[in-house]
Amino acid sequence: MNLHSRMLTIAVLAASLTSTGCLFRSHKVQSNMSHVPLQAASQTQLVNKLNALANAIQTMNAAVEISTTVGGVKKGTVTEYSNITGFILAEKPSMLRMIGQFPIVKNRAFDMVSNAQGFELWIPAKNRFIIGPSEVTKPSANALENLRPHIIMDALLFNPIQADEIAVLETRVFEIVGKDSQAKVEQSNYILDIIEKDAVSGQWHLSRKVYFDRTDLLPHRQLVFNKQGDVATDARYNDFKDFQGILFPSNIRIQRIEEEYTIGLRFTKLTLNGPLQPDQFLLVQPPGAQVVRLNGNQEPGSTSATHSANAPR
Repeated sequence: MNLHSRMLTIAVLAASLTSTGCLFRSHKVQSNMSHVPLQAASQTQLVNKLNALANAIQTMNAAVEISTTVGGVKKGTVTEYSNITGFILAEKPSMLRMIGQFPIVKNRAFDMVSNAQGFELWIPAKNRFIIGPSEVTKPSANALENLRPHIIMDALLFNPIQADEIAVLETRVFEIVGKDSQAKVEQSNYILDIIEKDAVSGQWHLSRKVYFDRTDLLPHRQLVFNKQGDVATDARYNDFKDFQGILFPSNIRIQRIEEEYTIGLRFTKLTLNGPLQPDQFLLVQPPGAQVVRLNGNQEPGSTSATHSANAPR
């Protein structure tokens, strides 16, 4: 059979199948894409937008409501703790103070400060004054003992993309809850993949992903990765409001994947770029407190009791 004959046979067969309709069927497919108008931006524009937001904030003085959840698939249970009120002071690049208060009585639940070298945590109910390094190499079984101020700091205040980092743009379709209804729809959004070079190994690795909602081109989610490529922190940002001319999320949810705890922050009062004094980040060791010094493995390096508020820390 020559080529002309073969083509004629195929055409006749296709025509016969189409006419009978016995061997296939078709149906309509409805689009589930959101009809909300979307904004467009280039990679350079998103990098500039993120850097502008990061550089616009140098200090923070906030009153917050703090919610905490511990547990997940690994533990097999989830425990939700009662909301408490608190305060956050932050100053770039690494100064943070976070105070929690019990509801109604307003007694201090905890007081935590940090700098580039480490952190200090005072827990009055346990009469414990904890001193430890900034990083945890071996997580504790008690999830909240793994909390470090830099985790809060990195989620609160975006870091700008540095000149020695690489930013790559993704466009991806996500299923979201529609803004005008509770029905789920699909929407195209942007992601900036930020890649950095390890100073020790010289290897490049994914540092973080910043998700931009195309309805407002604001960063609504940030994934922070460890050097093994695992998600360490999943931070979500909602309800952006104007604070002293700066758009900032009034609700932030910080989830730590490995340790299985989540901290929610709802800002009730926020002052940005106001003056802060060094002594506002000074946590004085209370008289009679039991001092616990942690190493990176979350094990006490030394434990002692002190009776002097001015004892060396």
